[in-house]
Amino acid sequence: MKKAKTVAFGMPIPDDWKEKHPNYVWTGIPVGPEFKPVSPTKQLSLKKAFSFNPDKPLVVITGGSQGAENLNIATRAILPELLKFTSVGLVAGRKHYEDMIDLKEYENWDKASLESNFRMWEFNTTMDELLGAADVVVSRAGATTIAEMARLKKATILVPFAPLPGKHQVKNALRLEEKNAAVVVDDYEMADNPTILLEKIRTLIHSPRKRADLADALALEAKSDAASTLADIILGEI
Repeated sequence: MKKAKTVAFGMPIPDDWKEKHPNYVWTGIPVGPEFKPVSPTKQLSLKKAFSFNPDKPLVVITGGSQGAENLNIATRAILPELLKFTSVGLVAGRKHYEDMIDLKEYENWDKASLESNFRMWEFNTTMDELLGAADVVVSRAGATTIAEMARLKKATILVPFAPLPGKHQVKNALRLEEKNAAVVVDDYEMADNPTILLEKIRTLIHSPRKRADLADALALEAKSDAASTLADIILGEI
């Protein structure tokens, strides 16, 4: 990076770096244009489209396209209690879906009507719509995931995966927690005691004001012009 004319960062640059590195630029991470805030009316419509009861809150739990084993296992443990106060959508992931197939027992349909307010997918090809329907999102803390949640303006519980290089997901999550832009649950603690996740979800579901505050703070992390800014930098330096 010492020889680079410009270094683009997906996440905000620490204040103590700015004076030392004037060539560092926070551009944000480009995400698809479909990731954008939805109106309350649109959110209800999306809940209906996924067969959830539009009058109930919805929690979407996702570990990404491959899934997150600890998130899946914790969801299995707390699902009966969750369904007492919220609908739940679980994206189990391609890697772990078969290990979670027993949860399909909770996905009860009467013809085309979902009676149980629980659905599970291996992967969902319209994640922007599924996440747009959610009142609370539970996910890992990768930079792209955070960028998508910020653009969608969602109340988010982050469960960072600590073993990744440099513990970058943990750093991402803790920085947002300090800004009151996300709730953070430690992955190892959740694995030992899934009730920790249950209570964090319960608190947010029963606290619309807290959800709104989190969503507003996280939205400040959004860079809607990330793609064009990167393009300008690249084209300007060729």
